[in-house]
Amino acid sequence: MRLGLHLSIVGSIDKVVDRAVERECNTLQMFSRNPRGWRSKNLDSGEVESFRFKVRESGVCPVFVHTPYLFNLASPKHEVYQKSSEGLKEELRRAGELGVPFVVTHLGSHLKHGKMKGFERIIDAINESFSAVENNVALLLENTAGTRNSMGSSFEDIKYITSRVRDKGRVGVCLDTCHTFAAGYDLVSKGAIEHLLKRFDELMGLEELKLVHLNDSKGGLGSKIDRHEHIGMGKIGARGFRNILHSRLGQLPLILETPLDERRSDVENLRRVRELSE
Repeated sequence: MRLGLHLSIVGSIDKVVDRAVERECNTLQMFSRNPRGWRSKNLDSGEVESFRFKVRESGVCPVFVHTPYLFNLASPKHEVYQKSSEGLKEELRRAGELGVPFVVTHLGSHLKHGKMKGFERIIDAINESFSAVENNVALLLENTAGTRNSMGSSFEDIKYITSRVRDKGRVGVCLDTCHTFAAGYDLVSKGAIEHLLKRFDELMGLEELKLVHLNDSKGGLGSKIDRHEHIGMGKIGARGFRNILHSRLGQLPLILETPLDERRSDVENLRRVRELSE
């Protein structure tokens, strides 16, 4: 099982690998830069070399870079859209420099301008980014919980985008369990999970699914509430995660993005996942 966390790059980017090893992770997700601003500093060549060395020596793989939450590839606001599109190119470049094979991105919100307009902007941004950045980094589109005006809450919507990306070998899917459940896809029973996987396979092919964000959900099935919960403490529950982990989903890299609070630590969430996988 490839199991890890979204971890901080504070100090220097190579320290994220140390943090993964300390927590007994064998995969990890990170930001490549400050996620709270549009500007990014160039990567330090010494840190890049150290990062690549530590990844090689530790066996922590694959590594995933997540784009900053500011990005909105569906935005009708010209300045935000341009910054998001340029930012995506920069993340693909930075991942290539770091030797990271995957960049994960949210698809954003059409801000009441309609889903079709949002699709058009997202597809244009992805195609333009792939044309501008010619490397082997793949972009993983993360499904959403279906909050108002958000893009990509259904498998059909993600298929609409991926089918119109010109370089199909560079695009895949990241499935977030909290978002999936909140969007209305049941993840509790074995039968429900088998049905979900069959539906995904018929639409896109299971080979397009590269990563699972393993998070419980504060909101109920179909609630459209994007609120992550500790593993087994939310509406998906221990039964759901036991079935998820024993399905095809459990064979994919699993990254936890569970809350940071006093109820349970990251390491305890990892331990709970391992218990439920036995």
